[in-house]
Amino acid sequence: MANKGKNLIENDYTPVTYDPQYILMVNHLKKYFPIKGGLLSQTVGHVKAVDGVTFNLRRGCTMGLVGESGCGKSTTGRTILRLGGEKTGGQVLFNGKEVYDMTPAEMRELRTKMQIIFQDPFSSLSPRLPVGEIIGEAVREHNLVPKNEFNDYIDQVMDDCGLQPYHKTRYPHEFSGGQRQRICIARALALNPEFVVCDEPVSALDVSIQAQIINLLKSLQEKRNLTYLFISHDLSVVEHISDTVGVMYLGNLVEYGETDDIFAHPLHPYTKALFSAIPIPDPTVKRERVVLQGSIPSPANPPSGCKFHTRCPYATERCKTEAPKQREVEPGHYVVCHLYEK
Repeated sequence: MANKGKNLIENDYTPVTYDPQYILMVNHLKKYFPIKGGLLSQTVGHVKAVDGVTFNLRRGCTMGLVGESGCGKSTTGRTILRLGGEKTGGQVLFNGKEVYDMTPAEMRELRTKMQIIFQDPFSSLSPRLPVGEIIGEAVREHNLVPKNEFNDYIDQVMDDCGLQPYHKTRYPHEFSGGQRQRICIARALALNPEFVVCDEPVSALDVSIQAQIINLLKSLQEKRNLTYLFISHDLSVVEHISDTVGVMYLGNLVEYGETDDIFAHPLHPYTKALFSAIPIPDPTVKRERVVLQGSIPSPANPPSGCKFHTRCPYATERCKTEAPKQREVEPGHYVVCHLYEK
């Protein structure tokens, strides 16, 4: 199927060259999933989960990736990490190397440098393993520390994540949701990675616990010089933790820029609608609510031209037939919309 996926598209992008200031460079990344049908289960179509995503991520920084459920945020993160088969098209450069051109030996080494924190701390931990084994399993597999230093190393990682040494012999069901997420964070950081995909790491937690986990992630980033791709639908959390923000809609990145610029001056009509839904903790302040008409089109059959034109209040005839290109409207602030061509 990988070959069929590659034949779906042409090489319709310009390959990028490595820039040392960026730890991750994603260029026109595409990931399609086949739809099977008929008596012979032949491929009758494709779900275009990620359909041409482009961004660069500086070392030691955090990029927030936001959008409605089903827009392709989590698939983008997993495709970057090469989880779930081959990409359909585009480039993923990590420290200047194409992730999808690496040999199995190179990928094994890369696994220690790229990690993921999953959304659900309940289902992402094995109920049959004690916490010490969950955190240390990959450390032992990759021979990161000598055997005589293994226990001390695991104790240190757990301490950094707010866990106690006696927790090592306990099982996941004995912990609260916030503690389980700390275990997930410790498991990811035990391999001493450079880049971590945080796939909605606080969405399953109480609001009071969310702040603790966010502050933990920020302190670990400063201590270990980590780079995060923070996937979330909670815009207030993204504003707090991110240096840059990317807004996704139906598999595409429609706006990208510095966090302050995006939140102060959203440009894309979809971004404006998304941000108008952020609650303001002041009953005297009234915000103009932008209500989008209709529902999100199917990623298996996206609209022609601009994918957002079916719900956009500013759509023109051109939007229905011609897909807009990414443009830099302000320094470092990119938008994909025909309204900003001039």
